[in-house]
Amino acid sequence: MITEFSKQAIIVAGVVAALGFSNPVFAATATGSFTVQITIQSSCILVSAATLTFTSVGVIAANDDSSSALSVQCTNTTPYNIGLDAGTGAGASVAARKMTGPAGALVTYSLYSDTSRSALWGQTIGTDTVAGTGNGAAQPYTVYGRVPPQTTPAAGAYTDTVTVTITY
Repeated sequence: MITEFSKQAIIVAGVVAALGFSNPVFAATATGSFTVQITIQSSCILVSAATLTFTSVGVIAANDDSSSALSVQCTNTTPYNIGLDAGTGAGASVAARKMTGPAGALVTYSLYSDTSRSALWGQTIGTDTVAGTGNGAAQPYTVYGRVPPQTTPAAGAYTDTVTVTITY
């Protein structure tokens, strides 16, 4: 006669056999490794440069000051210089940039690296550029502009394009 204990033992033995525990199979493993690498080179990019917009004026009888922002990103510890060229206006220089308007008329303006507008921002390293050292993240800079009093040309929109050069 089969006892209750015997029934349980038979059921357990059947389940173990069905699951394959009667012939255990052992898994084998092997390991290895590989190298991961990257070479970071000194590099800089111009992340952004906002439009410098002066106020709308009639007669240019007083200084018209404005500012805009640009952002530079360089690899960590990379020294760099930010230069701004004279722009595309006819006869422009770093000291007297020119916005061109209707019929080739010009409005003179200057760009500075300081709030007092005393340090012209140009493109000669060691003279009138802005120096920095990269930290790996975008670094902001403010460009300060001024349209000085001058003979007012014809009404209309005046523009110029200034090239930003990052030397590193």
